[in-house]
Amino acid sequence: MRSSEVARLKNLDQGTQAELLIEGTSAQERNAMIPIADLPIGKVAGFSAIPKGGAQFNSALTCLTQAIYYEAANEPLQGKRAVAQVVLNRLKHPAYPNSVCGVVYEGVYRPVCQFSFTCDGALLRQPMARQWGESKAVAQAMLAGSVEPSVGTATHYHADYVVPRWAFTLAKITQIGTHIFYRFPGSAGNNRAFIGRWNGYEAVPAIDYDRLRGMLEAELGPVEPEYVPGLTVTPHVADRHAPADVGGRIDTTKSWRLSIPDPVNATGSYNATLARQGEDNAIGLDEGEK
Repeated sequence: MRSSEVARLKNLDQGTQAELLIEGTSAQERNAMIPIADLPIGKVAGFSAIPKGGAQFNSALTCLTQAIYYEAANEPLQGKRAVAQVVLNRLKHPAYPNSVCGVVYEGVYRPVCQFSFTCDGALLRQPMARQWGESKAVAQAMLAGSVEPSVGTATHYHADYVVPRWAFTLAKITQIGTHIFYRFPGSAGNNRAFIGRWNGYEAVPAIDYDRLRGMLEAELGPVEPEYVPGLTVTPHVADRHAPADVGGRIDTTKSWRLSIPDPVNATGSYNATLARQGEDNAIGLDEGEK
């Protein structure tokens, strides 16, 4: 594939093409009006090029699990597999990086990232255990060669509650859950175009969380402190309590702090209280003995 064609394909969802034309209920209605393309879905081979157990595999597993979780945590199993298939399809296509993490984090340092969770602050949220486990299981299966045939050679998708401008330039394949999947039109979307090989290197990019948090706070206001195991407690959406009380659980990053005085350095008032309590106990014993 010529470099000019690769550049053209990469620009199909960039710039003004990335603009959202419609959002909300009306977007769902408009998306339903876009017909399924009269093109073959295409078939792709499974991907299992990364040896299991090593650092490369672990990094790829993390990146793919993140993509599945943050993009499709509440989607059905088929929807999770479809998102993973898009990532692996891109890895094999000349228009995209040739690694799992490279695909997932493409554009993370640019104004528009390919997978929104890498730059919209979603990574600041603590994953939910069950959905993370499901996403990881799907990632492991897909990295072991499993294929989701329902999306074929799809390289794009979007939620049905938005209509991006690029939706009218690609070929709509199917909808699974809330996600609508697309392939490149013409020969660029045929299975023969997916000839790229894994480049042999995987690494989860170092994200500047402080910078990301600062950007979010500038746009949206204060952001909750990030989750710290053993210290903070993730609030539940149903919680309706004081700031330091999240559903009956104390969040020690808020206003409350446990403070137990050191008896050696106890204040006079503290010692006086202890003495008074001792006197009260003694009086109680005396009265009980009478």
